[in-house]
This record gives sequence, C-alpha cells and structure tokens, in this order.
Amino acid sequence: MTELAAAPPRSCSQRSRRLLVTTIVLLPFAARAPGQVPFARQRERMLDVIDAMMRATGEQTGRTQLSARVRDAMARVPRHRFVPSAQQEFAYADRPLPIGEGQTISQPFIVALMTELLDSGPADRVLEVGTGSGYQAAVLAECVAQVFTVEIVRSLGERATALLSELGYRNVQVRVGDGYLGWPEAAPFDRIVVTAAPDHVPHPLIEQLKPGGRMVLPVGPDQDQELLVISKQSDGRTVTENKLPVRFVPLTRERKAG
Repeated sequence: MTELAAAPPRSCSQRSRRLLVTTIVLLPFAARAPGQVPFARQRERMLDVIDAMMRATGEQTGRTQLSARVRDAMARVPRHRFVPSAQQEFAYADRPLPIGEGQTISQPFIVALMTELLDSGPADRVLEVGTGSGYQAAVLAECVAQVFTVEIVRSLGERATALLSELGYRNVQVRVGDGYLGWPEAAPFDRIVVTAAPDHVPHPLIEQLKPGGRMVLPVGPDQDQELLVISKQSDGRTVTENKLPVRFVPLTRERKAG
C-alpha cells in the first residue's frame, strides 16, 4: 500500500428493489463558508427521502430513523462537491452517480444507513475500505474522531485527498492500496465500513476490529448480496446480522505479480 500525504445499491430499498452502492493523510470538521448554503433546497429534499426510506426499511434494519448526529452530518457535507460537474444537478437525488474509473458515489440513503448502523461514537477511530469520491469519509469525519480510508484506484484516492483537504477535513487519512488487507499499522479500529462487496468477509478486517467493535459491509456475488452488521465480542467471536439485500460493485484486489 502506498500512503499519500494530504495536500489530502446501488439502489436501495425493500426486497422489491435493489440497493446499489459503491463507493491520502487528511482530515476536524469541514470549514463552512458564511452565507447561503449551495443546493440548500435539494439537501432538504434529500433528507426527506432518507427519512422516508429509513421508515420503509425499518422492519428489516431495526432503524426507523437516523440519529441526530448522523442526520446533521448528512445535512452538512456538500455532496455536490464529490460528483463530476456534469452530475452536480443530480447530486442530492437518491441514486448512485458515476465518478469515473468504473466506480460510483453511493446513493445518500445507503451512506446514511451504513453510517447509522455503525453506532459510532465521537471518540471512535473508523476504517473505511473503498474511498471512492471521499463522500462517505467526509460523512464519517463529521461523526467520529479519526477516519482511515483505503482506495485501490490511485486516481480516485488522489482526487479524494485533494478535495477533502480543500474542504477543510483534517481528521481523515487516506491510503492507496488493497483495502481487503485493511490498515494494520493503524489498527485496531472501533468501527469498520466497507463500500464495495467482497465475496466473503475479509479475515484481516475481523482481526483489525476491536473487541466490542462493529463492521458494516455488503457481502456476496453481484446479484445476491446482503448488507451485514458484524459485532465482535470480548472473546473475539463474531455475531452477524443480515440487514438488507443490496447491490454494490465488487471489492477490487491488487493483482499479484507473476
């Protein structure tokens, strides 16, 4: 893995719909310019849709509404800055959008739900696998003490680093490398979130999760994925809960030489 210094589904729903999700040192909270908030009306509509989706999926997820901390984070982060300029008018719609390199920015509901399911605290250290645009990392950075995020596509990692730095985040560190392997030097983590789907739960991530910690991730092949919440017990054993059927891009691994 190469660490970069800072300068730093897909449709979701109940069983009848599919969730699409995809998704270098950085980054306290974003500096906020005075005056009118860009896309303010669109942000409010986005939050209304998220609230409705939380209620609609609450029986499956066990969460009928966002905590005030997560909802405030979703309201604060300027999602339109994390999408290409040609996509900005759609930034607050509840759908994934392309960000290049065959990747997408996850729909707002999924970002909000996964953040909520983490049950993180303000002093937590969180590992994210799959930086993508940097949007999920920004939302996490509004909620926790430190975010460590790993992106395998260098161009995406560098772009996210620059944007997060520009927006004033200082409690995020971004690394380019194979997220399946986690970030051993920074472990253990209170929480881990994975924004692309492996076909099985990565053992290195379980090892890097603190006892008492939680991990939220999609697992499975392209057409048969489930959003899982894994809790690690004090004795090292894990308890897994299935939350929703989802559809994420596959988790990309580094190719071995030879």
